[in-house]
Parts: sequence; structure tokens; C-alpha cells
Amino acid sequence: MSWNKYAAVEYAKNHVYRESHRKCELFVKNAIIAGGLPIHGIGSAKNMGLTLSQVGFQKVIGAPQLGDVVVIQSIANHPDGHVCIYDGHQWLSDFAQRTMYPGSGYRKSHPSYQLYRHY
Repeated sequence: MSWNKYAAVEYAKNHVYRESHRKCELFVKNAIIAGGLPIHGIGSAKNMGLTLSQVGFQKVIGAPQLGDVVVIQSIANHPDGHVCIYDGHQWLSDFAQRTMYPGSGYRKSHPSYQLYRHY
């Protein structure tokens, strides 16, 4: 499978809203498809890790790189968790985020997360 992280990130940049519409899984999935990988609907963002692994992403530790995807587990009032893609400067989901954690509830709770990279 051919992965074009630049196409994925460009898609993500061109499709963000000004604020969250609670559609992170759909937007990141579509960015990955735009990058050339046949990924299918997951339902809950927090469950996207297995699907990412199936299309060639690998779990990594360390600083994010362009095209990396992070899967964040759920918190109170956000049972589906969160997923976003890194553009080299900031995290994008259905909106441009200030930090990897998409909102104050996540930043306060610091739920577990896993970073994925396609080589």
C-alpha cells in the first residue's frame, strides 16, 4: 500500500472546521484515504488503532512527525475518544487543535494515547 503523508495532511488542512463538530474519526479516516490507504469506518475514534495497524501504521514513541496519527482514549462526556493527524506543526481532526489533546477536558484528564506512524 502506497502512503502519501503529504496528500493526507493537505486533505486534512483543507477540510477542517473552525471548531469541533465531533467528527474526528470521519475526518481523519478521509485524510488517510486521500493519502492512499484503504481504511474503512471505525465508529469510535478510540478504536482506530487496530485499523491503522492493518493498513501499515506502526506504534511509535517520541516526538510526532508529519503524517503521524494519534488515537486518544475516552474521557467523561467523550465516550468515543479522539483521533487526529499531525501536519508537522499542529494536530488536525475536524478542526485545527491547539494541542494534541483537543479540548480542556482532555487536557485536564490526560487520557492514554498511542502514536502511529506509517513508514
